[in-house]
Amino acid sequence: MTMDTNAKLNQILKERGWTTYKLSAESGLSHTTLANVFRRNTVPSISTLEKICAGFGITLSQFFAEGEMVEMTPELKQFFDKWITLTKEQKDAVLKIMDA
Repeated sequence: MTMDTNAKLNQILKERGWTTYKLSAESGLSHTTLANVFRRNTVPSISTLEKICAGFGITLSQFFAEGEMVEMTPELKQFFDKWITLTKEQKDAVLKIMDA
């Protein structure tokens, strides 16, 4: 799991063209903490990984999901938060609007 987690972190950094300094700014983690993860290939704690994922704008579930990742933008989060409160009929209506 060490290699998979760190490889995935490096992959996301490369895909976004980010440096560890950019990730530090986005996640609120110190650059030293991130350097330990990336340079020394250490396994981040769950709380550190959560902060890294938050910096990337993704959830832990998205991080560990197979396949293509979708960034959780503020707009998507707002949509999902409202979606779960809708009735079946309301969800059907929203889907019809989206299909139009």
